[in-house]
Amino acid sequence: MVTIYDIAEKANVSAMTVSRVINNTGKISDKTRAKVKKVMEELHYVPNHTARSLVLQQTRVLFLLITDITNPFYTTLSRGAEDAAKKSDYRLLFGNSDESLEKESDYLTTILSSRVDGVLIAPAGDPSFPHLDSLRKHNVPFVLLDREVPGIECDIVLGDSKEGARSLVDYLMSQGHRRIAMINGSSSISSARLRLQGYQEALKLNDLIYDEAYVHEASFGPQSDLAQIEQWLDSMEPMPTAIMAGNNVLAIEVIRLLRKRGLRIPEDQSIVCIDDFGPYSEMDPFMTVAAQQAYQFGYLGMQMLIERIQERNIAVPWKKIVLPAELIIRRSVLPISE
Repeated sequence: MVTIYDIAEKANVSAMTVSRVINNTGKISDKTRAKVKKVMEELHYVPNHTARSLVLQQTRVLFLLITDITNPFYTTLSRGAEDAAKKSDYRLLFGNSDESLEKESDYLTTILSSRVDGVLIAPAGDPSFPHLDSLRKHNVPFVLLDREVPGIECDIVLGDSKEGARSLVDYLMSQGHRRIAMINGSSSISSARLRLQGYQEALKLNDLIYDEAYVHEASFGPQSDLAQIEQWLDSMEPMPTAIMAGNNVLAIEVIRLLRKRGLRIPEDQSIVCIDDFGPYSEMDPFMTVAAQQAYQFGYLGMQMLIERIQERNIAVPWKKIVLPAELIIRRSVLPISE
């Protein structure tokens, strides 16, 4: 096995110089650095990351924990995070909680035992507080994505969920819809609460009455209770002319259930949602959405995390980025006359 002493001997430099080149520390001339790297390539040297992490107290490994890997929003977000990590020479590990606090807890245990340098996390919801507090107590830097957790102060990247929901309801009303229902995520999730507020505010501004019977709470992830959604669809009287879904996963579930009933979109039922469908939407541009900047969520969040790691011994104010959503009008809404 090739060691730094072998490289030092062939390059005619000290072992300390080789170590500085490998760890990118100290003042070394470009000529010496290039010579050492050339010898490393010739000898096919592979750095011992474990030993390096013990010396520098860094692993250069980060962890991304999301809530639903099947959701195009999170797959695109993950790509943004990975690109930003790679650009700064970090390796990235992934985890998927499926909106489950139990799975999230298991991942946090793994994270703490693996000595990663930092964590980018979309929490399952407000009950995630003890998991995040554990990271804080162990001095593991972390950045939240998409969701705030009361009592946790940290860097965070959010979407403008309230305005995104308002823009969808305003658009439906511009198309003549007045009976607008909403299926949303759990009220224990900050983004779901904001989307409900946006829906309510849009109704109020248009002199429409908020009806609790027209609102249903489900899971944002793949664990939604389809039987309960079916009961909700059957219970609304009169049936709404349009439905707004709190995210794209719920929109798909509702469309499946409506088609099961023989209803057509948008001829029999209009539907819109928060979040786009990634590259799939380009193949059949169908759903009208308030599209969040998924890639930017991951990329900016990762940049913030790396900055926090690099400045962990400096008192830097917490940063909060709010990304606007874009209303994209497609074919899932049928204009109706009053």
